[in-house]
Amino acid sequence: MNDSSEDRSNALRFDPPHRMPLRRRTFLGGVATSGATALSMLGGLSTQAGTAEASVAGARPGSQTAWWTWRGPNGNNISATADFKQTVLSRENIAWQTAVPGRGHSSPIVTDDSIYLTTADIKAGTQSLLAFERRNGKLRWTQLVHQGGLPKENHRKNTEASSSAAFDGQRVIVTFYNSDALWVSAYSPDGKQLWRKSLGRYYPDRFKYGYAASPVIYKNTAIIIGEFDGPAFMTAVALDTGEAVWRIERPNSTSFSSPIVAKINGRDQLLVSGQAQVMSYNPETGELIWSAPGTAMATCGTVVWDDQNVYASGGFPQSQTVAIRADGSSKVVWQNNQKCYEQSMLCYDGHIYAVTDQGVAYCWRAADGETMWRERLGGNYSSSPILVGTTIHVFNEACDAFAFEATPKSFFSRGRGKLGDEAFATPSIVGNTLFMRVARNEGTTRQEYLLAIR
Repeated sequence: MNDSSEDRSNALRFDPPHRMPLRRRTFLGGVATSGATALSMLGGLSTQAGTAEASVAGARPGSQTAWWTWRGPNGNNISATADFKQTVLSRENIAWQTAVPGRGHSSPIVTDDSIYLTTADIKAGTQSLLAFERRNGKLRWTQLVHQGGLPKENHRKNTEASSSAAFDGQRVIVTFYNSDALWVSAYSPDGKQLWRKSLGRYYPDRFKYGYAASPVIYKNTAIIIGEFDGPAFMTAVALDTGEAVWRIERPNSTSFSSPIVAKINGRDQLLVSGQAQVMSYNPETGELIWSAPGTAMATCGTVVWDDQNVYASGGFPQSQTVAIRADGSSKVVWQNNQKCYEQSMLCYDGHIYAVTDQGVAYCWRAADGETMWRERLGGNYSSSPILVGTTIHVFNEACDAFAFEATPKSFFSRGRGKLGDEAFATPSIVGNTLFMRVARNEGTTRQEYLLAIR
């Protein structure tokens, strides 16, 4: 049934943090190290808004056969191919599944032969990088990245491994919040550590809710953001050495969104929301291109775009979804009071598709924000929707999987299924397979799994 009433709940609450056991903290020395959760990119599906290939900056080899970063080869969570045919995602569709040790919300990073996930074990005090075989899910290797130094407090919906890894064709890049600092590390595909660097102090005071942003790969750099109520920053580090290429200050306030690079108005733009602004930077230098008021202080979702506008949603303390002209005029094209706080949206074929925190799916016309339809799905959402062909898949936090058509005509359900008890990560789709990280409650034990759906 269509939901005929606008969302009346605009006040996002910062839920109480969960406390972790106190333990000896270790500060790790530097060694000569992408998006929901984080962060995902693909081939051209349309010549209208949401076009992938033409509007993405620096799409890399393998983008048609792999999922190297948060939000995929083109940064928009749209799959390049339509080989994946399933609509109802249920356990009957599982080609293989493998247990994932520890806990994390990072999304699967898929290469030609491997799948990479970050994970953390609070009891053991570890943060690790895992590599699985793509063909059958077998664990290939585990690389311990940090021992000790985990934050004492975190948000109950966050983990100590929420940032997705990123692959540049030669190296796996991972970021962790550890020992009151942000760290970036690089590993070879066979698990050898190539380098590790501290990016500087990171110690949230007012909101001790951990870290979640994923790195974005741009040319020969990884761009990483660290936003908290202290000396916040964004930096680009060289992929081969981890040395800083540029570094800029960000407003000293809490936010969690991952940056993304898109080609709009004929130039590469590094986009990020948060701090009650949507901002565009030159990804080569970190120089500010434009800034416009919008969304909220705290956002988690990654912005989306078309050939004219940037679209963002958040957050806390207010709720807002906004469209901003990306030509430097800072013009707010349209806005509404809906909130996609933890999850990102989709921009496709002249329309914005979103599922709000209150479990209502929306289709807005990108040009003016007109509501084309809305439908109540139900549940809470941290996982972001993903598009393959013309089908949108999205999971709520209870691991209910919804599929519906990406069309502005009306809401058209393609089915509903269930794969587990928790879903906070965002799936990745490559070829005929959807890869998803879920959790199941097995008696008194919570166990995570990596699934391959065909």
